[in-house]
Amino acid sequence: MKLLLTGGQIGGIIAGAVIGLLLIVIVCWAIATRNKFVLLENQYEEAFHNIDIYLKKRYDLIPNLVETVKGYAKHEQETIQNVIEARARAQSASTPAEKIEANAQLTQTMRGFNMVIEQYPELKANTNFLDLQDQLKNIEYELANVRKYYNATIKLFNTKIRTFPASIIAGTMHLEKQPYFEIEDPEERKNVKVQF
Repeated sequence: MKLLLTGGQIGGIIAGAVIGLLLIVIVCWAIATRNKFVLLENQYEEAFHNIDIYLKKRYDLIPNLVETVKGYAKHEQETIQNVIEARARAQSASTPAEKIEANAQLTQTMRGFNMVIEQYPELKANTNFLDLQDQLKNIEYELANVRKYYNATIKLFNTKIRTFPASIIAGTMHLEKQPYFEIEDPEERKNVKVQF
């Protein structure tokens, strides 16, 4: 016995096949998009951990600088205490947003600390102090580089979670926009003035 299909049955089979294929494509896209979000999350978390490494080096170096300056600048206890407190706040910050804010405050406090140092020429001639200052400069340079990488990964992540149709998957994963590691102080954004 031969089965003869009518035009309506053939159309139904084709429609079912198209719908099935479309569902497979959508499921594959959803899985690929979710995996991309997981990859992007891991990238920005890794980038932030790299920042943490340099921040720890910075935190470890600051007490050595403070102790060296204490010997020369006994009258600057308030400035020295401000540096110690800002360092403690930065070390105790736990979330990326808290760390970004605390480190902006530490950077501002260190700027005041550097102004104090300028008042003591004999301190600037101390080889131990110069070595510590050089180490801090290198750490700040590396920190700037890892911040750039972090911000680049955050840009990719934030763009992806807000772009349609990927934003649908981002919503189901409860992903939120992440903060950049930015310069908070408007003074840091200005051009450096060099005079001779």
